[in-house]
Amino acid sequence: MIPELYLSRLVVDLRSRRVQQDLANPYELHRTVMAAFGDGCRGNGERVLYRLDPVRGAPVAMVLVQSVTEPDWAFLAAPAARGYLAEGWGENPAVKRFVPRFAEGQVLAFRLRANPTVRRGGKRLGLCREEEQLAWLRRKGEEAGFVPLAVRATQEDALRGSLEREGAVHRLKLVSVRFEGYLRVVDATRLATAAARGIGAGKGFGFGLLSLARV
Repeated sequence: MIPELYLSRLVVDLRSRRVQQDLANPYELHRTVMAAFGDGCRGNGERVLYRLDPVRGAPVAMVLVQSVTEPDWAFLAAPAARGYLAEGWGENPAVKRFVPRFAEGQVLAFRLRANPTVRRGGKRLGLCREEEQLAWLRRKGEEAGFVPLAVRATQEDALRGSLEREGAVHRLKLVSVRFEGYLRVVDATRLATAAARGIGAGKGFGFGLLSLARV
């Protein structure tokens, strides 16, 4: 059964020092996103997905967050947030509920920020060549019930930062690619499941959220 999902849209002010700190280290943005869910979704193993999208011509960026658990973004509107959310963008954050439903043969527009990787010698390695990245997307499509059609792959700067775990600091460097284009639905149930769970590695750092829209 495909669960009902929540999709949140946050427009953040790039002039905010706290926003700048979050964007400088992917783990900090992860912590801010997860603060909207308390301990509820940590206990049930839910995967919260999110993606940072640039907005041209304005000192803001958009953060999309998808979850099964209803979020509480009140802490970002509090005075202590120091202007984290941008003003003048309507309801912010905006939250809606939806259930992903598709039909076999349907053509959809999609956007996916991904961390294409492959396992070699017991290690997860990033794929840096565009042809390898597109082949990775085709493989993921076979697993997720879709076929990519026209696709544009935009290379982004590698995601860098640090993660503290069990008293040790781990350095992060993740390949980042933004795929946009069209896909054809082959298996509606598998696609809906994949859209809810996310695509590929690095989901905790802003990768894997598959956005779909009717053409």
